[in-house]
Amino acid sequence: MSTAPKQRFTPQEYLALERAAASKSEYFGGEIFAMAGASREHSLIASNLVRELGDQLRETPCEVHGSDLRVKVAATGLYTYPDVTIACGELHFDDESNDTLLNPRVIFEVLSPSSEAYDRGKKFDHYRQMPALTEYVLVSQSEPLVERYVRQPDGSWRLTVFKGLAAAFDLESVPCRIALSDVYIKVAFRGVGQ
Repeated sequence: MSTAPKQRFTPQEYLALERAAASKSEYFGGEIFAMAGASREHSLIASNLVRELGDQLRETPCEVHGSDLRVKVAATGLYTYPDVTIACGELHFDDESNDTLLNPRVIFEVLSPSSEAYDRGKKFDHYRQMPALTEYVLVSQSEPLVERYVRQPDGSWRLTVFKGLAAAFDLESVPCRIALSDVYIKVAFRGVGQ
């Protein structure tokens, strides 16, 4: 029994398909990967982050974007949709369509059971190849927990963990302080101590 080879796409073919599509897909190595829908908790957390960050960065040269803005990791060829992205100063895009950001400063990913291993591992490997990225923030949807990675001058990444609804975290590369109680507004945790 033989299996049909997977169809391969160029980045240009992917972008043409993606710009006309009703749903979002990621792209890497010639393959297109459909993105699954998000849970209520995931959606609430991402929306809360966009609102809180947007309010705090309103009067700065930074922009906050939700998961509709595509990001390209130029060094590896990954096209993806982070849950929340902060970009500051002059924004650089992949082409004149201005819908594929090349230089995010901060990326947030809300962890889902189906994507947590990827977000922590391979996806973070890709993101680390972006010279402009200075912070990567992972946000749990099963408990009040935020993990902030900050790029150090030697290229390593320092992890700081913030846990519990009484905690708050600062972003080091932009002027923001976010209380976990604001991140998790209306989120119900199932059987987890807070």
